[in-house]
Amino acid sequence: MEIIVAKRAGFCFGVKRATQMAFEAAKEKGNTFTLGPIIHSPQVVQKLEEMGVKVRKDLSGLSDATIIIRSHGVAAEELEEAVLKELEIIDATCPFVKKAQEHVKSLSQSGYDVVVVGDADHPEVQGIVSYATGKVFVVGSNEEASRLPRMGKIGVVAQTTQSFENLQSVVMKCLARGSEIRVFNTICDATAIRQEEAKELAKQVDCMVVIGGYNSANTKRLTEVCTELQPRSFQIETAQELNPAWFDGVERVGVTAGASTPKWLIDEVVERIEQINRNNNH
Repeated sequence: MEIIVAKRAGFCFGVKRATQMAFEAAKEKGNTFTLGPIIHSPQVVQKLEEMGVKVRKDLSGLSDATIIIRSHGVAAEELEEAVLKELEIIDATCPFVKKAQEHVKSLSQSGYDVVVVGDADHPEVQGIVSYATGKVFVVGSNEEASRLPRMGKIGVVAQTTQSFENLQSVVMKCLARGSEIRVFNTICDATAIRQEEAKELAKQVDCMVVIGGYNSANTKRLTEVCTELQPRSFQIETAQELNPAWFDGVERVGVTAGASTPKWLIDEVVERIEQINRNNNH
């Protein structure tokens, strides 16, 4: 059985940067917390916890501490609160997410009603939305965009892990809703490249394994993209979840991973697949 690992599987630039900052802080500083999970990988969050970096839902009761802003960013008011509390802030927000936040702020200040293309429940989107000072709408699909009211000036940004097709279809709907449209393509190209690569791989193999946190939006999307082309596609978080039955009669396995998946998890999965293959051949 041949195992093919996607070239771009695993950490994207923003996540790599955020985890490095968090692990450095864990070594150098005491009393360190992250506001929300640093990235959507329970395994990485657990490693940091073992090094003394705890996850906090909010800043209540914190003083004289270091707070790490996660890669997805946080709401503007949470950042203000951290400044007021005089906490040491390590801002590990992904630069792509930061860009989206800045665009929303400036669009709002210039009198645009803002449309954010993304998942309203996702922490990244909730953070982006908080930078709007005027009207702001979150739409996840073409269908939701059809329910937007008529507006004068519309500014559009996207959650960084959205698909380009989705942004495009929402923008088309916005064209019918407003007299002036300003669009910023804030999709991170790492997401698009990863999805394209996964599609290519899914066409060539008999089974796809996608590794990443169940709370990770981009991993979920990778799994959907793979399943459309290869129905034998499975998402897992760790090597323990691999089921030997998935590989019955399989000659080629494709492996990819979400942007929050560390290399050591990918290595463990590949090793486990090799082991299953050896057991099947004996």
